Amino acid sequence: MRKTILLLVFCIALVHLFAQDNTYNLMPVPRSLKTHGNSCAINKQFTIGIIGHPGDRVYKEASRALRRLDNRMGFFFTQGNITPKDSSSSATLLIDVKRKAELNLQEDESYHLITGSKQVKITANTDLGAIRALETLQQLVSVQKGGYYFPGVEIYDEPRFPWRGLLLDITLHWMPMDVVKRTLDAMAAVKLNVFHMHLTEDQLFGIESKVYPRLTSVGAEGNFYTQENIKEIIAYADQRGIRIVPEFDVPGHCTAMLKAYPQLASVQRDYELQRYYGVFDPALDVTKPYTYAFLDTLFTEMAALFPDEYFHIGGDENTGKDWDRNPEIKAYMQQKGMTTYRELETEFISRLLPILKKNGKKMMGWDEIFRPGVPHDIMIQSWRGLESLVDAARQGYTSLLSTGYYIDLIQPTDYHYLVDPVPVNTPLTKEEQKFIVGGEATMWTEHVTPETVDSRIWPRTAAIAERLWSSQSVNNVDDMYRRLDKIDLYLEGLGTTQLKNKGMLMRRLVNGYNTQALEVLVNVIEPLKLYERNEGDTMYTVFSPYTKIADVATPDQKTAREFRKLVAAFCQSKDAKVVPELRKSLELWKNNDVAFQKLIQQSPVLKEAANLSEHLAQIAKVGIEALQFITSGKKPPLGWETKSLQITKKAKEQGGRCELQVVTAIEQLVKTAL
Repeated sequence: MRKTILLLVFCIALVHLFAQDNTYNLMPVPRSLKTHGNSCAINKQFTIGIIGHPGDRVYKEASRALRRLDNRMGFFFTQGNITPKDSSSSATLLIDVKRKAELNLQEDESYHLITGSKQVKITANTDLGAIRALETLQQLVSVQKGGYYFPGVEIYDEPRFPWRGLLLDITLHWMPMDVVKRTLDAMAAVKLNVFHMHLTEDQLFGIESKVYPRLTSVGAEGNFYTQENIKEIIAYADQRGIRIVPEFDVPGHCTAMLKAYPQLASVQRDYELQRYYGVFDPALDVTKPYTYAFLDTLFTEMAALFPDEYFHIGGDENTGKDWDRNPEIKAYMQQKGMTTYRELETEFISRLLPILKKNGKKMMGWDEIFRPGVPHDIMIQSWRGLESLVDAARQGYTSLLSTGYYIDLIQPTDYHYLVDPVPVNTPLTKEEQKFIVGGEATMWTEHVTPETVDSRIWPRTAAIAERLWSSQSVNNVDDMYRRLDKIDLYLEGLGTTQLKNKGMLMRRLVNGYNTQALEVLVNVIEPLKLYERNEGDTMYTVFSPYTKIADVATPDQKTAREFRKLVAAFCQSKDAKVVPELRKSLELWKNNDVAFQKLIQQSPVLKEAANLSEHLAQIAKVGIEALQFITSGKKPPLGWETKSLQITKKAKEQGGRCELQVVTAIEQLVKTAL
């Protein structure tokens, strides 16, 4: 099928590929790449040398790069860990670094990489640039005539935006250290450089405080990072050139904090850790001096733990209802001349700012904190719409885009890929655009566990990483998907689990080894998108099973996407060459239901997807009929269209919190047959 699709779009794809000058499956695409004939063979004698003034970080990363190469090729390289003694100018890979970088927003990450027949050379102003170049080099590894080599290229590269982030929430479902580390490895591979840790919520306070120990003894139920864990994460990220930005969500989303220290609450009640997901009323009483003393002590402790200059205070989704229930808070607002709780929030933010400043931190928060009266020396993270990003930049606020990058919402990769922090049609002036520093994908964990979280992050986040690193003109969706297939497999080699866990979860679901019938169905369904999974009669809690068919199904299924694309091309061209490929898929789906219904007998947990399997068989039959009419040139009998479209309409119903992704393609065949 893939070959047929590429044949149909060959001319268009070829133009785009040459325009982007990228034929090596690189993601992100470098700023400038030129090819030449001097490829460099990789053999057992491969060595790395480092010169200049690099600092410790690049030695560790070069050592890791060497082991990664050897693990792929099995050469048993003789060189061990790279040290300052490894400074031979005749090494196979020579890295020249001018200085050690500081991990901050505006640090230089540029590099120059050139391949010669006997040597590859990386030149960078900082060790960060060298680290980014090493990741590019890993992706460049090629095979020809049974041997490995680096192709002949010259690359000049630097990021478009300095902030290229990924938020991982560890509170809605607990994410242990191994998840964090493999996420950091994958982030580094696609040149993301900020790991935003969402550490506190209504369900959990996820980090040890030594000054307020009840935050974890009462507010965490055993799931939290010790301060030693955090130091280990920071060091692990630092080696890879990734900053760690912590988030402590206030004044809302703080039930765990209030259970531990109820004297902080706006309403005195018995607080328990929230088991459900959503937006809840509990909020800090921001009129009490005690609240500010508490936060001053807590934030001072945490500021000393996290070295990054930015400190996220959340500020989102406070309903204001608990403030309205407290007569003393209402009296305080009246005394201050405040007419809405948003004005009280503004005062709260303004009073937090000096606490962070004295600890050498810059405040950032979600776009709810962007309102009149808020000081300009804060960063606004836009999540509710592009309007807040544009307005904040116009008013001189440093701004960050997350709208369009919510990867937990199961939207397709091309949707995320085409969202740009500064699009071609931006209304901002050149000076105003400078206030937008980049973007951040967000992985909220309501509906994932450590077993499934990778399937929601990867590989789609690699496309977002490219949007934030590469030039605005790099926007060919077909080429992005071509390279994404390669990156998906590449990331698995770094330890991500999105591919291998899918098979494991299917074996668990079918209660056996033969997963073929389930796999056929899973390949053409996706979980409900946006917030639709929360709707209906299923009430998800922190204890709910996330081992069902909606958890096996992944976003942006390749089989379904390529079938839709092939149908669209066929309906336009009527090319008979693609008919066998279409018919093969339709026959497979039509016949699969018998086997799937047998699976249900041995594994009743699959019963919730019975309607999906039945509908797939029915629409496949309709598709086969439509193909016969189209290829024969005969008109369908009277009433066939109405009956067929009734079948496809029924097939759009969800089952097991999933939807079929090939229904629209069948509808297109029906209309083409008329």
